[in-house]
Amino acid sequence: MTYPSYLAAGVELYSEGPLMSQPFFTSTKRLLLTPALLLSGVLITAQEKTDLSAINRIKAESLANSKVMDTMFYLTDVYGPRLTNSPNHYAAGEWAVKRLEEFGLVNVHMEKWGPFGRAWSNKYYEGHMVEPRFSSLVGIPLAWTTGTGGSVTGEPIMASIRTEADMEKFKGKLKGKIVMSSALHELPFPTTPEARRYTDSDLSSEATAPEPGATPRFGGPPAPGGPRAANAPQSREERMRLQEKITQFLKDEGALLVLSESTNGDGGTIFAASGGSYDPKKSLGLPAVALMPEQYNRIARLLDHNIPVKLEFNIENDIDDSHPDCFNVIGEIPGAGKHKDEIVMLGAHFDSWHGGTGATDNAAGSAVMMEAARVLKASNLPLDRTVRIALWGGEEEGLLGSRAYVKEHFADRETMKLTSEHAKLSGYFNYDNGTGKIRGVYLQGNDMMRPIFESWFEPFKDMGASTISIRNTGGTDHLSFDAVGLPGFQFIQDPMDYETRTHHSNMDVYDRIQAGDLMQASTIIADFVYNTANRPDMLPRKPLPKPQPEHPAPAAQPSTGAPTSAR
Repeated sequence: MTYPSYLAAGVELYSEGPLMSQPFFTSTKRLLLTPALLLSGVLITAQEKTDLSAINRIKAESLANSKVMDTMFYLTDVYGPRLTNSPNHYAAGEWAVKRLEEFGLVNVHMEKWGPFGRAWSNKYYEGHMVEPRFSSLVGIPLAWTTGTGGSVTGEPIMASIRTEADMEKFKGKLKGKIVMSSALHELPFPTTPEARRYTDSDLSSEATAPEPGATPRFGGPPAPGGPRAANAPQSREERMRLQEKITQFLKDEGALLVLSESTNGDGGTIFAASGGSYDPKKSLGLPAVALMPEQYNRIARLLDHNIPVKLEFNIENDIDDSHPDCFNVIGEIPGAGKHKDEIVMLGAHFDSWHGGTGATDNAAGSAVMMEAARVLKASNLPLDRTVRIALWGGEEEGLLGSRAYVKEHFADRETMKLTSEHAKLSGYFNYDNGTGKIRGVYLQGNDMMRPIFESWFEPFKDMGASTISIRNTGGTDHLSFDAVGLPGFQFIQDPMDYETRTHHSNMDVYDRIQAGDLMQASTIIADFVYNTANRPDMLPRKPLPKPQPEHPAPAAQPSTGAPTSAR
C-alpha cells in the first residue's frame, strides 16, 4: 500500500502483523525514507505480513486431509440439482447446515429472505419421435413451465416468434401444434479443445488495465431516461415482458408445447434454464423442452423437406406456491481477538439450474468455501476477527439471496442508508466460475488492494496463482457487496469447459470437476480469509457509491433475437 502523505525525510513506516506474541510471526519491519530515496523516484510500499507458518498448517490440512470432493458428491449426486426454492434446494440446505456444524462452525442456520416465489421441480420426462421413425428424444423441461397432464401427441411447426409482429404472422396457425421456436442451426465441426487453462499470455492480458473510455466488460443498462441506440440489447425486464406476451399468445392460440434448441450446444450438450416465471402473480409457461441440438436439427430438416413428423411427450412438473420465502445458509467461526466483533466473509451461490446436478455452477464454489471454513477450524489457527460463510440462494435469478442479505445486514443500495454492521465487515471473497483453479483475483477497481494481494499470492506462485487485475468482473455475488461500498472480490479462474460444456447444461455434473483445482482453491481462500481476519486493520475500501434507486424499465421494444432467460 502506498502512503504518499508520508513522503518526508525521516518518516518511519511500521508494518505490524496480528498476534505478534505468536512465535511464528516475523519481526516488525521499519522502513526509513531518506531524501535520496525520495529524489530518486522510488515508490515505497508498506510490506504486508505473510505468515508462512500459518500457510504451512493450512496447506497440510487442505492438501493432505481434503474433504472437498466428499462435499461435492453430496451436493451433486445426492442433492443435485438445486433449483432455487425447490425441494432439492431445501434438502441440500439442511444437509449443508449439518455438515458445517460437523466441521465445528457455530450459529449455523438457514436464514430466510424473500419473498422469492413458487417452487418448481421436474418429476418425469419422456419424449419420442413417433413418425416418420421412432426415436427417443433427449431433452430438458424448462423451469417454471407446466406439465402435459399425461401423454400428448402433435405435429411440430416452425414458428420463430421474436416480436409482436411475428405473433400476427402465426395467428390461427398454432392450435394443437408443437411449436419449434428457432430455425435450423448448423453445428460447426469442433476443431479446438472444449476445455483450456489460461496461458501466461492470457494472464498477462488479464492483468492489463482496459483502455480508458473502452466499453466495460460487464456494462450496465443505459442511464434512466437516457438515449438508447436502436440496436442496443434489451434489458432483462424488457425480455421478460416480451416473453410473457409471447407465452400468453401461444396459450391463447392453443399451442400444445414449445420446443427450443440449445444453439450453443453440440455433442449431446443441452443448455436450458427457465421457460416461465417463478413469480406467483404471473402465469406459468406452456410445457416447454430444450432438445439436444442434433435431434432438434433432424426434426427441422424433415419439416424443411415437407416430410410429416409426429412427436409425443409426457412431462410431469411439481409446482408449489405455499412457501414463497427462500434462504441463505450462514455459519461462523467466532473471532477471539480484540476485533472479534468485526467480520470476514466468504461465500458462493448454492442454487443451480436443473439440467445437470449443478456441479460447476456452483456446487464447486460452495464446496470450496465449506472446505476453506473446515480447514481454518481444523488447523486451529488463531482468528482475531469472526469468519462468516454464506451459501446464497437465488443467484441464478439475479443475485437475489446475496442482495437481500446485504440489504438486511449492511446497506440498502437504493438509498445507501448504512447499518451498524457496514463498518464491521472487512471484506468478502467469492468463488463462482466452475472447476478452474485460482490464477489470481480481480481488484474490482480497488487499487489499494494491489500490494496486499501481491503479498498474499507470493507463497502460492508455485500453485499458478499470482495475477492481479484492476478489471471488474460481473455476474456473481461479490457485486452485491461492491454495490454498497464493501470490499468484495471474485477470483480469476481457469476457464476449463465452463462456458463451452457445463454452464447451465445437462453436462454440469460431478465428473466435470477437477479435484486438484478445488483443493488448490480452498487452500488459497483459507489463507486469504485467515490473513484478512488477522490484519491489524480492515481491508481498504473504495469511496461509498451513490444511491442506486430502481427505475422502471422502458416499454418493451421489438427484439431481433430470441428472448432469453436472465442469469
